[in-house]
Amino acid sequence: MTLRQKTVSGLLWSFVDNIALLFISFIVGIILARILSPKEYGLIGMLGIFIAISQSFIDSGFSQALIRKQDCTSIDYSTVFYFNIVVSVSFYLLLFFCAGIIGSFFHEPILKDLIRVLGLGLIINSLTLVQSAQLTKRIDFKLQAKISVISSIFSGIISIYMAFTGWGVWSLVVSALLRYSISSSLFWFWSKWKPIWYFSINSFKELFSFGGKLLLSGLIDTIYRNIFNLVIGKYYNAVELGYYSRADQFQSLPSSNLQTIISRVSYPILLIIKDDVPGLKEAYKKIIKSSMFVSFVLMLGMAAVARPMILSLIGEKWEPCIIYLQMLCFVGMLFPLHSLNLTMLQVQGRSDLFLRLEIIKKILAVPVIIIGIFLGIKAMILGMLLHNLIALYLNSYWSGRSSGYYFFDQIKDILPSFLLALTMSSVVFAEGLLIKLSPLPLFIIQLATGILLTLGLSEVFHFKDYNYIKEIVREKFLTKKING
Repeated sequence: MTLRQKTVSGLLWSFVDNIALLFISFIVGIILARILSPKEYGLIGMLGIFIAISQSFIDSGFSQALIRKQDCTSIDYSTVFYFNIVVSVSFYLLLFFCAGIIGSFFHEPILKDLIRVLGLGLIINSLTLVQSAQLTKRIDFKLQAKISVISSIFSGIISIYMAFTGWGVWSLVVSALLRYSISSSLFWFWSKWKPIWYFSINSFKELFSFGGKLLLSGLIDTIYRNIFNLVIGKYYNAVELGYYSRADQFQSLPSSNLQTIISRVSYPILLIIKDDVPGLKEAYKKIIKSSMFVSFVLMLGMAAVARPMILSLIGEKWEPCIIYLQMLCFVGMLFPLHSLNLTMLQVQGRSDLFLRLEIIKKILAVPVIIIGIFLGIKAMILGMLLHNLIALYLNSYWSGRSSGYYFFDQIKDILPSFLLALTMSSVVFAEGLLIKLSPLPLFIIQLATGILLTLGLSEVFHFKDYNYIKEIVREKFLTKKING
C-alpha cells in the first residue's frame, strides 16, 4: 500500500470511527439529557480534572514515543505496558483515599463514592494503551473503529436503561466503566500482541526521554482544559457547571472528534516523510486546509443552529446552556489547527519546545481563570477565545520554523474556508430569526439549508479544499470497487 493509500485509508477509517462515535454519543447524550438534570452532569464535570490528570500520568507520553520509534521491540512494548498498569493502580489508590477531600472541596458528599467507582476506569483503560499505539503506528484504524463503536453502543444502551430506572448520576458512571471494559476486552481478543515478562530500564529511559516532555506539556494542557470546570464547580454550583459542561460536550463532538481524526492520522503519516522537506510541507499544508474547512463549517454551523438544536433535542430545562454553546463554538473551531501545529513539533522530535510552549501558553491563561472567578462564565469564555488566538500564533510560529509554513501563511490559506463557513452560518442564523416555527422543524430546516448552501457554494466556486476532500472519498470508494 502506497503512502497516499495509507493516508486515504487511515483518514476514512478514522473518520468512520469518530463519526460513528459522534452519532452514538449524540443520540445517547440527547436521551440522557432529557432524563437527567443539569446537576447530575455537573457532578461528573467536577471529577473531570482528577480523572484527566491521572490519565496523563498513566500514559506519560509513551504512546507517542512508541509511535515515533521506528524499530520498537517486544521489550519496549512490555516495558510501557507494565509501567501503565503500575501508575494506573497508584493513581486509583490516591484518588480512593483522597475522595473525601474532593467531596468536601466541592461541598458535594456524593463525589466521594462517585470517584472511587469511576476511578476504576483508569486501571481498565491502562491495559490497552500499547495495543492502541501499535494500531496507530500501522495506520490501522479499522479495528479501532470496530472496537469503539461496539463498546459505545452497549455502554450507551445500559446507561439509558439505568437513567430510565432512576439511577441518576450513576448511569453516567457505569456507562464510562462499561465502555472501558468492553473496549479493553475486545482489544485483547482481537490484538495479536501479548506482553513478555520483562521490564527494561534502558528501554524506559530511551522512551521517556521523548515522552517525558510530552507528559509535562500534556499535563499542563489537561489542567488548563479542565480548570474551568473546577472554577465553575467551586465558585458557582453543580447546576451551572452542568449547563457549561453540556454546552462543552456539544461543541466537543465535532471539534474534538475532528482534532482526534487529524492528529492520530497525520502524526504517523508525517513521520514517514519527515526527511522530505518539500513533501512534508505540502502534505502538512493540505491537511491543515482540508481539516479547517470541515472545522469552520461544523463549528460555525453549530453556533448558528444552537437555539433550536438545544430546545428540540434536550428540552427547555437546558436553555441557559445555549449562549455558552454558541461562544464555545468559536473557541473550538481552532482546535484542529492547534493540534496540527503541535503535531509538527512532535514529528521534528522537538518535545522540548513542545513543553516550553505549553508552559508559556498556560502562564498566559492565568488571567482567563481569574476572569472566570470574578466576572462570570461568559467573560471567561471570551478570555478563552482571546487566549486561543495568542496560543495559535505561538504554536504556528515555532512549527513554521521547522516546516516553513508560518502563521500568516496558514491564515491566508484557511481564510477562504472561514469566509465560506461564515456566509453559510450567517444565512442559517438569520433564517432562525425570521422563520417562526417550533424548535424541531426550524432546526431541520436550518440544518438542510446549511448543508445545501455549503455544498452549493463549494461546487460553484470550485473550492480547492472541498475538492481535495471529495477526491479522497472518491479515491477510496473507487479503490474499494475495483478491488471488489
